[in-house]
Amino acid sequence: MSLLKLGISVVCLCLLLTISLFISGNTTLAGLAIIAFLLSLAFTFRQYESLKGFTYTIMVFAAVTAALFYPQYFNEWNGFALTALITPLIQLIMFGMGTSMSIDDFVGVVRMPKGVLIGVVSHFIIMPLLGFTLANLSGLEPEIAAGIILIGCSPNGMASNVISYLARANLALSITITAISTMLAPFITPVLMHALAGAFVEINALHMMWDISKMVIFPIAAGLLFNKLFSGKISWLDSAMPYISMFGIAGTIVIITATGRDRLLSIGPILLGLVLIHNLTGYLLGYWSARLFRMSERDCRTIAIEVGMQNGGLASGIAKEMGKIATLGLAPAIFGPLMNVTGSLLASWWHKKTPNQLS
Repeated sequence: MSLLKLGISVVCLCLLLTISLFISGNTTLAGLAIIAFLLSLAFTFRQYESLKGFTYTIMVFAAVTAALFYPQYFNEWNGFALTALITPLIQLIMFGMGTSMSIDDFVGVVRMPKGVLIGVVSHFIIMPLLGFTLANLSGLEPEIAAGIILIGCSPNGMASNVISYLARANLALSITITAISTMLAPFITPVLMHALAGAFVEINALHMMWDISKMVIFPIAAGLLFNKLFSGKISWLDSAMPYISMFGIAGTIVIITATGRDRLLSIGPILLGLVLIHNLTGYLLGYWSARLFRMSERDCRTIAIEVGMQNGGLASGIAKEMGKIATLGLAPAIFGPLMNVTGSLLASWWHKKTPNQLS
């Protein structure tokens, strides 16, 4: 039996087991069955070239499922609160981002000033205002609603670069926009949060600037220095850093999910719908903001992705530093996995369509 057939068989078996356990009311074991279903689905997707890109996202969903069904294992270990790991994990992710970058990524501003300017400005206008609008319409508890604004005020995530590559977009422009928006975040995000989320939750802009600098500027600077000194000299570490970053993202999401489990179960569908609208509208408005300035199709795709995809990990870290991880951190925890699904689907659709160059 081939690995593909084996995977499909296990997926079907786990799905049937999950349904039967839910019908019988055995939710404890049903959680294990769902986790097994998702892991076997991830394994099966690995066997399809066109579906490989979804493997990591499905594994994150499996981890989130574990946090929802068995939160006691992700809240604390021997009296140690696992939320204390969130900031170091974000710093590790940002260090990994720094090791994959170089000064050339910032020099891209000179090479593509129009695209970078439109991408960064669109990102920090469209997503914060969308978040503010959705938060006001949500009717959710103020601190939870403020999380929607927080994810909107955050910079781009590294995942946008991968999605841009898969979507046949302008990868160089994508990397530059991500780099610039991330480095601007310590200054722009606190100001936007103070202006837009001040009515929902108390915001200390200066304190937030320091918190973001700790999580962004210093680790990325260390990563850039590491890349300058050791790139290519420690080959196993170069290969391992992307996986370490992915582990950090998954770990952050799981801890936040476990911490805010009860609230998430009560308002999850509403928050999921709002976050999905936020994400999809970001793609749409980002694309048309670039079309408005008659940019090429490749650049329009790039800016759509850069606007719609946020750094959920950093937003989660900010929520943790504010001491509101179980409320303010819920929207970022949902946004992260969700944008990977929508981004992968968008990339698959665009990949089949050769970009037409606009004048």
